Amino acid sequence: MKSAWCFVLSVLLLSGLFFTPSVLYAQPQATSAAFCQATTQDGYSLNKKLYADKVHGFWLGLSIANWTGLVTEMDKIGGEGPAGKFYTRQDWKTKDQPSIWGQGIPSNLSATIDWVLADKDEVWGSDDDSDIEYIYLKLMHDSKKPLLSAEQIRDGWLAHIYKDSETPFKTAEGKPENFLWVSNQQAFDLMQQNILPPFTGMPASNPHYDMIDAQLTTELFGILAPFRADIASKLAYLPIRTTAYGEAADIANFYVVMHALSAAVDPAKAIQPQLLQIAKQARAELPSNQYPAKMYDYVWSLYQSGISWEEARDKLYQRYQVEAKDGYEITGKKLYCNGCFAAGINFAASLVSLFYGEGDMQETIKIAVLAGWDSDNPAATWGGLYGFMLGKTGVEQAFGRSFSDKFNIHRTRKGFANNGIDNFDQMALMATAIVEQVVAQHMPANTLAKTAADGDCWHIPAFVAPIVRPL
Repeated sequence: MKSAWCFVLSVLLLSGLFFTPSVLYAQPQATSAAFCQATTQDGYSLNKKLYADKVHGFWLGLSIANWTGLVTEMDKIGGEGPAGKFYTRQDWKTKDQPSIWGQGIPSNLSATIDWVLADKDEVWGSDDDSDIEYIYLKLMHDSKKPLLSAEQIRDGWLAHIYKDSETPFKTAEGKPENFLWVSNQQAFDLMQQNILPPFTGMPASNPHYDMIDAQLTTELFGILAPFRADIASKLAYLPIRTTAYGEAADIANFYVVMHALSAAVDPAKAIQPQLLQIAKQARAELPSNQYPAKMYDYVWSLYQSGISWEEARDKLYQRYQVEAKDGYEITGKKLYCNGCFAAGINFAASLVSLFYGEGDMQETIKIAVLAGWDSDNPAATWGGLYGFMLGKTGVEQAFGRSFSDKFNIHRTRKGFANNGIDNFDQMALMATAIVEQVVAQHMPANTLAKTAADGDCWHIPAFVAPIVRPL
């Protein structure tokens, strides 16, 4: 029996599915240690003011990357014609080219492929990379229940998202615009028929279940369970499946896990080794026999080979969009733009920017913006992740300037106080209050006692893997 148990343990260790606390998490930031008790293998300490600064950084980094990525969104997707000639690093700061639906007109955000930034006296607008996450933030904060129910999700969507029949917004062609697309739109339509998550994301009801939508709406849950990827995945489980199923849901969870684990990244040390470590841990959550894990391994092998990011991007286009390898069968579905909105190809493209960005926030976002497909979405994901790792101050240092902290959720959504104008500091305070609830409701009772005794810090127990016993 002992030898059998040793064999099981060996397999778990080799597969990355079993972690001791010392392997699972890096040491906390030095600034946190200055205010909180020392972190041990049994748990982690996080200063609440430091956390609030990190959340401010999350929203700021996400907004920078989101709006910059919108310039090149769907400019390059492969195939015939101009859209098939992908951008390279030489295209940064050159003239933007029209998207596949741009009718020959480049982006109205910027004439060139360059940073789109909000100055101190301006306001960041919401977009589909931020607005539903904002809805979830408010729902969790106001209900004081971080684990949202299907009814809460439905009610939140219906209360804050415009129906086509009532939206004040119009597309360039004069059609109603509610800033939902593919799977998000289908889920919203189903909710109006009183169909609840997760049925709103299942293939029988939602043919767009394998699109990118869940990634855009759920990274937030990772930062609301710092250090604890297991709890973050629990909080995100139903929101992910509101619009996704199967591999697309696994991909969304990959990003949730990375955001949770990023709480342990110390920006005073080299970022890239720490980032690759948490990416490897998130990879362990992906079923190894399915295409997301195989995509990860393929892009990682390309990065290790030493070829340029452009060559890696071109190879993944050939492998997945042309040859349909590793079980990625989007091309066979004959979708519009060959599934340019799909979770899979955008996941692979996001890994190119993650690996080749090599721990540099600006470089990572630039590559994501230039890599192709639904470029604003991977860019926003990594912008938010870097923002959370670096905090507001770190983002400002990375760009050598200060930014607006104001946020207008009513650019795309409705029904919020102050005519939809919020700010990142207030959003960070909401997140802090939610983490208090996560600690109280989803962590051991002794953690709550420690938190009450030390109001400036959270003491979060390390993840303990369940014991696997031989049959």
